[in-house]
Amino acid sequence: QTKDKFADFQLHIEFATPAKVEGDSQHRGNSGVLFNGIYEVQVLDSYQNPTYPDGQCAGLYGQSPPLVNASKKPGEWQSYDIVFESPRWDAAGKIAKKAAVTVIHNGVVVHHRKEYQGNTPHQKNGNYDKPHAPEVFIQLQDHNNPMRFRNVWLRKLRDYDQP
Repeated sequence: QTKDKFADFQLHIEFATPAKVEGDSQHRGNSGVLFNGIYEVQVLDSYQNPTYPDGQCAGLYGQSPPLVNASKKPGEWQSYDIVFESPRWDAAGKIAKKAAVTVIHNGVVVHHRKEYQGNTPHQKNGNYDKPHAPEVFIQLQDHNNPMRFRNVWLRKLRDYDQP
């Protein structure tokens, strides 16, 4: 988990799933990039590995599959470039702007300003019932698979989409 919290940002991260293929579906190179432990971009060995659509590599876990499977072979370095737009609540505690994300997986756009439908629990509908500050921690999920990460960097974004 990061020491600091961030609101809108660009995150670059490179990862490699285990080179030796063991297991299948969600038991193959399973990890994730999480924002505040609430919103997840799935990391998985999805190369010739059928699983449920929104559980694939680069899926918005439990909500939205990637537009295409851009996964490389097991053990090869892969990259995510993620632009995360934090949610905002109004004074009454109702969601005013949902969290949105753009994900580029290995150079391929797989989500473009896709809105999260709330948190990303397993086999449940997400919601925005618990307001939080726009600033979030960034976490790498440990799902009992020997993952490798490198070249992780972040750039804060402020008013980047304003005219």
